[in-house]
Amino acid sequence: MTIGIHFAARSDVGMLREGNEDSAYAGSRLLAVADGMGGHVGGEIASAAAIETLKPLDRDFPAHELVGALEQAVHRANETLHSIVEGDPSLQGMGCTLTAMLWNGPQVALVHIGDSRAYLLRNGELFQITHDHTLVQSLVDEGRITLDEAASHPQRSLLLRALDGRGEVDPDIALREAQLGDRYLLCSDGLSTVVSAETIHHALSTAAEPDQAVRQLIDLANRGGGPDNITCVVADVVELEQLHGPPSAPITAGAAHNASLGRGEADMPPGAMAAETPAQRAAALREQQHPAPVTVADIPAVGRQPAEETLPQEALPQEAVGRRRRRWPWLVAAAGAVVVLAAGGGYVAYNTIQGQYYVAADGGQVVIYQGMNQDLLGIKLYHLKERPSPALKVADLAPSARDSVNHTIDGLGSLSKARTTVHTLRGQVCRVVVADNSEGVVTIWKGKGQKSSLGCDETVVEKPSPPVQASSLPKATKDTVHKGIIVADVTQARAKVQELRDAADTCRRKPGKSGCPPVKANTTHP
Repeated sequence: MTIGIHFAARSDVGMLREGNEDSAYAGSRLLAVADGMGGHVGGEIASAAAIETLKPLDRDFPAHELVGALEQAVHRANETLHSIVEGDPSLQGMGCTLTAMLWNGPQVALVHIGDSRAYLLRNGELFQITHDHTLVQSLVDEGRITLDEAASHPQRSLLLRALDGRGEVDPDIALREAQLGDRYLLCSDGLSTVVSAETIHHALSTAAEPDQAVRQLIDLANRGGGPDNITCVVADVVELEQLHGPPSAPITAGAAHNASLGRGEADMPPGAMAAETPAQRAAALREQQHPAPVTVADIPAVGRQPAEETLPQEALPQEAVGRRRRRWPWLVAAAGAVVVLAAGGGYVAYNTIQGQYYVAADGGQVVIYQGMNQDLLGIKLYHLKERPSPALKVADLAPSARDSVNHTIDGLGSLSKARTTVHTLRGQVCRVVVADNSEGVVTIWKGKGQKSSLGCDETVVEKPSPPVQASSLPKATKDTVHKGIIVADVTQARAKVQELRDAADTCRRKPGKSGCPPVKANTTHP
């Protein structure tokens, strides 16, 4: 008896999106789903690149090499994304989720990062065998919000981990053992956020063939509004000898599919079902009698067993373990990421946060933050990225620039744009100036001569003592002082005043020389 998989895969643009950023692959050894992010173009490129990197795995691997081969391929995919962004910086911020399975008979390696999902239907029970790497899911795990609150939370798509080429990728990976009669589903969140677990269970339980299950699930997601791209891969664990006809050809779907079909159409592999409307399929499903309430639970992985050991059958329970708080091996890592995030540091692998920067004030200085300028349930979604050098004081800025910084300058899509903003702010500083006042006394000013250009108020910072009269200076120096000498700060201004004081003393000792004013003639009559 030879155990293998009978599979189907489709990807649909949905009802609201202009393009498809999802990608999928299904073959006799490899199943994979990737959900792109980072804008329409970036998302398509990221998911397609990830799938293309994994496709060579669709061949025979010894059971003990499944985990290593899949793990290495994920790291290669991450490096590929890094290289793509290096070659085209406009794609910075792109990335994708990835959920994939690599098969050898009943043994399967599962890798997961992001919020796409893998489900297992076994003996009439539905199990979710991946754990979402989202901030909202971590809050559910900690008991801070309920599942119902998570379903409608405005930040439910915020990812803690993703494949984006920014650093070392940290996927969940495990070795599992499949059984004859198992049905697996890999899907993007375009399905799982629209179609309930109970409905997914019903569709998987009642569809005779994987392709029928895939079509029903996509139709149901579109019937629910189809707000996102929808991608599904379904595989049945079967005896290959019992299958009729030639082996199924590999399927590439979504953005990774070279010949994408028109908007709103799922990719159509050979042998697809006859067309029905989404409304008809949804209505038919609703009319059928629903099974008992479904429990979506987790099944522990077999773990990374040495090749010579036998995988224990009891490691995979035959019954759902009931609705309970999940104790996932990765929970510590996810919770740790949230704790670090709350401290204002750490890595948040998700497009909207990781790819955003803003300029604001901290401790009276202009600084650059990475992330979103907001808190979520007490957790900061930002951290201090950089303190520009030399330091730029907020108080030194022109009024309009100072107000902008105090209210934050956000929407900066890269660190280079944030640095450019800081550079622009340096040109909007109310300068410290050494110049004479209306009485001809050398004075330290701020903003003098910048009223019309930047709106700076001309304020006296300091009147040096003992005073220095501009008229006592050499002519060229006096003219320079009258125009104003710009310096970096008050300390340099004081040093400049001292230089002027020394020059005035020299002129008193050597009047009429080197441009110094001559001694005034005595005009007093006896």
